[in-house]
Amino acid sequence: MTPGTELPDVGADGEGVTILVNPGSGTAVVRSDPLPTVRRRLPAARIVELDDGQRLDDAVADAFASSHPPRVLGILGGDGSVSRAAHLARAHEVPLLALAGGTFNHFARAAGIGAVDDALAAFAAGSLRSIAVAEVAVDGGDPVTVLNAVSLGAYPQFLAERTRRGSLGKWLGGVVATWQELRSARPIDIARDGRRARVWSVFVSVGRNDPDRHAMMQRAGLDDAVLDVRIHHARGSRLRAMASLAFGRRTLAVLRALRVLPPASEFERAVETRWEVRVGPDAAPDVFVHDGELEEVSRDGFTLAVRAVADGLRVYAP
Repeated sequence: MTPGTELPDVGADGEGVTILVNPGSGTAVVRSDPLPTVRRRLPAARIVELDDGQRLDDAVADAFASSHPPRVLGILGGDGSVSRAAHLARAHEVPLLALAGGTFNHFARAAGIGAVDDALAAFAAGSLRSIAVAEVAVDGGDPVTVLNAVSLGAYPQFLAERTRRGSLGKWLGGVVATWQELRSARPIDIARDGRRARVWSVFVSVGRNDPDRHAMMQRAGLDDAVLDVRIHHARGSRLRAMASLAFGRRTLAVLRALRVLPPASEFERAVETRWEVRVGPDAAPDVFVHDGELEEVSRDGFTLAVRAVADGLRVYAP
């Protein structure tokens, strides 16, 4: 347990814990339903399965408005659901019990709770950690919690294209989206500190990340309260722009062998505690991404501000 992190008054059987379940997360990749295990290990927990179209925010608001509000907020879902639950747990000042149930589970893997059993074991042991997070805001609006990374440019464009082809499934939809982006991906314009640049993509990771990787989907550690910013300047082809989005080690090795990865001279890196950029108004995107979730923004341009927050979230993790 991190010094200064007080354990909540909850029972080992899950009394005082409310767990939200997103049944749509990772249905194509989760080989067995983890919910029976959760019910068996935490029989006294209140488990709420979201209905089709029900908002996580509304379910959490109902839970905290009840006569017995949760003392721990749990979530069974993918990166987007976990990220939103983390934001709500921070708002209500309760710890988060993150139960991996999505396609990639980037945050859960980084936290050492990539399997549901790992998170349940951390809860049983009272292993509660206070970790760094980030907050992202658009045009001075309300900040949103970020657990892994924020991205502008090619990756959001790819993700939006894959989402439009959701009926094909994530794998085939991803193949089609990649092909489409190889033909139509476009750079974006950004400005910061009096400098303007046309770039293929920007990634802002929570904490210092792998220096050899541009597409930082998953954070490298839990305690580093800084932002690792990577900018891919638009000096090369669309093929290089899409190749730079690879994040698997094997995929990177293959692309490096084929010599399609962009050279180091196309990239810029900075480590900051706060990073703010003006996007557009020329060549402005209509979406950005945080923790795999698409957010719509104005095509007329917008200001994106990200800041690191030390000890921003309490989470059960080894």
